[in-house]
Amino acid sequence: MSIPGLSEANSVERQPAQDGVLVQSVATMVAVAILIGLGIWQWERREWKEGLIASLTQRLSAAPVALPAAGGWAKLGPDDEFLHFSLTATFENDKEGLVFTSGSSMRNDGGGPGYWVFTPARLPNGSVVMIDRGFVPEGHQDAKTRAEGQVTGPMTMVGVLRFPETPGLFTPPPDTAHNVWFSRDSAAIARAKGIDAAPFYIELESPQPPGGLPHVAQLMPVLPNNHLQYAVTWFGLAAMFVGGYVAWLFGSWRRRPVSV
Repeated sequence: MSIPGLSEANSVERQPAQDGVLVQSVATMVAVAILIGLGIWQWERREWKEGLIASLTQRLSAAPVALPAAGGWAKLGPDDEFLHFSLTATFENDKEGLVFTSGSSMRNDGGGPGYWVFTPARLPNGSVVMIDRGFVPEGHQDAKTRAEGQVTGPMTMVGVLRFPETPGLFTPPPDTAHNVWFSRDSAAIARAKGIDAAPFYIELESPQPPGGLPHVAQLMPVLPNNHLQYAVTWFGLAAMFVGGYVAWLFGSWRRRPVSV
């Protein structure tokens, strides 16, 4: 036996409850989909980072080979970056440029702000290669403060091939008045010095200059790889959302109006 008006009231009460379940369900599905998507993205980033570290380790452990003649420079590409090359050249110390740095994930120079010293090096055939000679700390921008390291005469050196960095959207413009750049754009430094240089630069690893400045260091792929941790975090948040939704749904079911 139904009580007049009560069934209609129960129907009215159930409708908002059903609407609430629908809204909560859709919101939960959207949130979980986003969190799972972020987790998958971080998982894929982890695989990419591991591959990058393995590739860098393999290239940096390869024995150095002679730098090709200028006619072969155009054939050098991404697969040649981070390989070791040897060359004999003479520094043009009066045309060096400085690149500000706060440190590198590829080498350990003791930390703190400082500068990479980019110097043109002229090969016996007249071609020029820009050399990242290494790091000098703040206060040693002036070459006179590291006069011992201003090597003259032909020198045989070994370094890692790198391509010029492209300045980012927020990279400050070069301060040519103070001979300072803010990205390792060797091509831009060469142009500013009036030099037609190779389309790459060599990051010097040996020899260490007299006096120790610029400081030469061996490159090591010490890149951070926290993507697994990030992926687990996103997947865990997705599981928490699902658990919270199930608990809420169960509670809503227990609190549902009882039909008379």
